[in-house]
Amino acid sequence: MIEDLERLGLIKRLPRDPKKVADAMALAHRDIGTARTLLSTDCDWAYNIAYNATLQAGRALMFARGYRPDGANQHISVVKFAGLFLGEDDLLIFDRMRRKRHSSVYDAVGIISVAEAEFAVSAAEALVQKIAILLG
Repeated sequence: MIEDLERLGLIKRLPRDPKKVADAMALAHRDIGTARTLLSTDCDWAYNIAYNATLQAGRALMFARGYRPDGANQHISVVKFAGLFLGEDDLLIFDRMRRKRHSSVYDAVGIISVAEAEFAVSAAEALVQKIAILLG
């Protein structure tokens, strides 16, 4: 529940701002295109940017509902918030992408396969589209 996320300090209320929603969705769409372009040259970054597209769409959903992530683990906050509106399978994909992206950015180079990167870009496109539908 949203109240639980507030109580845990994962999210904070903010005034609804249609510009913040539109800007976050524009970033999501930009990142989908960039990720698709990078598939042929850098699987790690294609994956990471695909995840970022999903993250930005999740932030747009939060802004549309009058919230923003708060605290130290803001990516987790966005995933948990989006999970209140997405299906279980979508939430699982989003969270797995978050964890794999973390390893790719902070732990090792070259850990993302071509198949993983292609899946991430396709999954991000689908998740961004689903969130766009939720935004109406």
